[in-house]
Amino acid sequence: MASSIPTTQKAVIIEKTGGPEVLQHKTDFPVPSVVDGQLLVKNDFIGINFIDTYFRSGLYPAPHFPYILGREAEGTVVKTGGGNLYGLKEGDRVVWLSEAAYAEYTAIDASKAFKIPDGVAPKIAAASLLQGLTALTLVREAHRVEKGDWVLVHAAAGGTGLWLVQLLKAIGANTIGTVSTPEKAELALKAGASHVINYSHEDVKQKVAELTGGKGVIAVFDGVGKSTFDLSLEVVARKGTLVSFGNASGAVPPLTIARLSAKNARLLRPTLLNYIATRDELEYYANELFGFITGGKIDVRIHEVYPLSEVARAHADLEGRKSTGKLLLDPSK
Repeated sequence: MASSIPTTQKAVIIEKTGGPEVLQHKTDFPVPSVVDGQLLVKNDFIGINFIDTYFRSGLYPAPHFPYILGREAEGTVVKTGGGNLYGLKEGDRVVWLSEAAYAEYTAIDASKAFKIPDGVAPKIAAASLLQGLTALTLVREAHRVEKGDWVLVHAAAGGTGLWLVQLLKAIGANTIGTVSTPEKAELALKAGASHVINYSHEDVKQKVAELTGGKGVIAVFDGVGKSTFDLSLEVVARKGTLVSFGNASGAVPPLTIARLSAKNARLLRPTLLNYIATRDELEYYANELFGFITGGKIDVRIHEVYPLSEVARAHADLEGRKSTGKLLLDPSK
């Protein structure tokens, strides 16, 4: 298989930060080599995530330029280095979390790859891993949700939002989702939200109070950031948890910690990678995640598969709130 690997490939790079216009589609970018402990994966489908836009815009600093964006993909192992490969080998179909995903080929540490279970159809793994593991670790570790809990999910029809809503339904929670349109409200309800609030014309704070008998929600899962943070703090219950895990509307400004005293509230700003830092943690949560998928508890919604050459349109759609579900890239196009 290694003999058929080309020396150059299609890839998307940035050489400076900015809007979608800084994304450059290259057709002659070098294919990386592998060292001990690494796999060379020929990517079939690449996941697009909000974190990609943070690196592109400069909200998160890129480690170097030129820089290949992207954090997850699924594909086939076409070459291996030596050392500990965690049982993975050439020909295996894998999904992975690392860097430099916006390319036909990526060299990754074997510790960051997971063999796709039988029965998982193409596209599904790439559409599931980062957002699915994010949602799963949030409801298991950031705030362990129990059956009957009242929780709020902002952007409930978005990528991670739909995952959260479905997982919370499987747990048996009472989930309130916030959305911006009737179409998104319908999606969130179909995914398992108990109640949906359309914030474009409904008062979220008032509705949460009505639904919870004035107590508020025991947990808020907020991937929106700046524009929803104060609201999230207002609707969280006494001894509740505000989990701020994203910056879709911009970064949350610095906080005066005494604000938490009013309700003895907890505030977390977790990242997925700190929940799956070890191989055992990754395998534990990936197995649980794919168990939900193969068990029919999760409907993986894919918004669109974009050609790699149209990555700028994909970023514009994501940032413009024009998508519901997962955006993928096809690196062969």
